[in-house]
Amino acid sequence: MEKVYTKNAPDAIGPYTQAIKTGNMVFTSGQIAINPATGNVEAEGIEAQTTQVCENLKAILAAAGTSLDKAVKTVCFLDDMNDFAAFNEVYGKYFTGKPARSCVEVAKLPKGVKVEVEVIAEL
Repeated sequence: MEKVYTKNAPDAIGPYTQAIKTGNMVFTSGQIAINPATGNVEAEGIEAQTTQVCENLKAILAAAGTSLDKAVKTVCFLDDMNDFAAFNEVYGKYFTGKPARSCVEVAKLPKGVKVEVEVIAEL
C-alpha cells in the first residue's frame, strides 16, 4: 500500500490519509468542502460545496496517477436529501463516466458541511 498526499487538497482532519493506492486501485477518504489554500470551509450552498469536494477529489486522484474518469464507485453523503437534484447537477459535470454510486442522507457531517464524497478509482 502507498499513501497519497497532495497540497492541492485539504489535509486530513483526523487520523487518516487523503487516499491509499493498492494494486491497481486508489481509495480516497471522504472529502468535504474544505478549501486547501486556507484549510477552511468557505463555500456555501450545496452547489458550491459539491464543486469544492469534486475539485479536492480531482486533485487527490491526480496525485495518485488517475482521474475522475477512472472512478468505479462513489459514496456520497448529504445532510439534506432535498439537495439531491442540485448535488446531482454538479456531480454529473465531474463524474461523466457515471460510476456506480451510493448516496444517503446523514444527520450531520464534519465542520457542518452539506456534502461528503469518497471515491474508488482504477489507476
